[in-house]
Amino acid sequence: MVDGEVEAPDSDDSSPAAPPAVRAALLEAAPEAVRGRVADLVSQAVGQIPAADLPAPVRPVARFAPAKRAKVGAGPMLAALGTAEGFADEVVAWWREHRPDEWAPPVAEPVHAAAVAVLTGDEDAARELLRDAGERADVGKLRAERDAALARADKLAADLERVTAERDEARAASKVVTPDLSDEVAKLRSRLREQGVRVRKAEDAAAEAAARLRDDRGDLQREVEDLRRERTRDQEAVAAADARARRATAELESARRAAHEARHADDARLALLVDTVAGAASGLRHELGLRADDHRVGPRPAELVGSSARAPMARVTDPATLDRLLALPEVHLLVDGYNVTKTGWPSLSLAAQRDRLVASVAPLAARTHAETTLVFDGAGITGVPTASVRGVRVLFSEAGVIADDLIRLLVDAEPEGRPLVVVTSDRAVVDSVRRRGAHPVPSSVLLDRLARI
Repeated sequence: MVDGEVEAPDSDDSSPAAPPAVRAALLEAAPEAVRGRVADLVSQAVGQIPAADLPAPVRPVARFAPAKRAKVGAGPMLAALGTAEGFADEVVAWWREHRPDEWAPPVAEPVHAAAVAVLTGDEDAARELLRDAGERADVGKLRAERDAALARADKLAADLERVTAERDEARAASKVVTPDLSDEVAKLRSRLREQGVRVRKAEDAAAEAAARLRDDRGDLQREVEDLRRERTRDQEAVAAADARARRATAELESARRAAHEARHADDARLALLVDTVAGAASGLRHELGLRADDHRVGPRPAELVGSSARAPMARVTDPATLDRLLALPEVHLLVDGYNVTKTGWPSLSLAAQRDRLVASVAPLAARTHAETTLVFDGAGITGVPTASVRGVRVLFSEAGVIADDLIRLLVDAEPEGRPLVVVTSDRAVVDSVRRRGAHPVPSSVLLDRLARI
């Protein structure tokens, strides 16, 4: 037997298969060289064994390149040898069938022999071979360390000889130049003393300058802080002045807008009142048969003293009375929308009620030429119309405001003396608009009138 080689282990495959736990214990006790050889043998086999016969953790490794398979997949493959039943036997069977000469040469290298013993599960032979491989590995490691130590010793000896030679040369040279260097050293020492004095003076001056600089910097910092505080105060004052100016501007603009709107509203009420009075006067003259130049159109207030009191306004209870009211000049018809629609068509949806009321009132407004406004509650309404529909104005109350309040606001906005007709059956609305001079009409009367159109 050649030194460093051992006889190949028995390759007879008739021996019973060892359990995976035995191989796991052998791999744990094996030196690194044996583990690497086992991984190399397994990696060559798994590349040829069908994937269905491989353990699940090893299947991805089988797809690696051969060189990468033994290096990267060593962990999963060695772990499978100690856990997967039959995996090691598959590897051994492949080697014995396809590469028997490489698997069991007559004289095997010790690491290969130990790896083969681990894979076959021959515990006794494997432990002896692993012990021998471990001892050989230790001897090899000690030899390598010895050779490295000898190499370092040889290098250190050579370095020592070189340094000794350089030292001897330096000593010889120093004996030659020492007399000349003594004068030069004295001169250098004198210069060093002078330089030291100048350096100390420069350091003292620098310290004084640094102290002055710190003082100046502190003064400057305080001035900067004062300026910043002043600027902050100025900015706050300017901001406050701007805010006051904006508020004053906004208040002025609001006052101007309010005055403008009030003036336009007053002008509109006045013009409407003048037109109403003029129309009423003209109609009255026509009905009484008075001439236009007859300025005496009735008794004077003094002539009525002692006469009976004025009769109260008749209650509107029929469509004919409603027609007479709508025939008055500049009359304004206000309709409580949902009060009418829920009386006349309660089964329809609110949108259908609104559409039907608008369609029904439009012919009446066109025939009587009365200004007509329908008022609805705006709660839950989206896309509120903003223009008149067929000559009928449709208004929706804003959020939080009911239609009754909007009707009262419309009545209050009209000038005194203009005929106002409010259609509603709401008692509270009837009482409030009657006190404001409007003619309340029940919803049923309007529905009767619309039914005749």
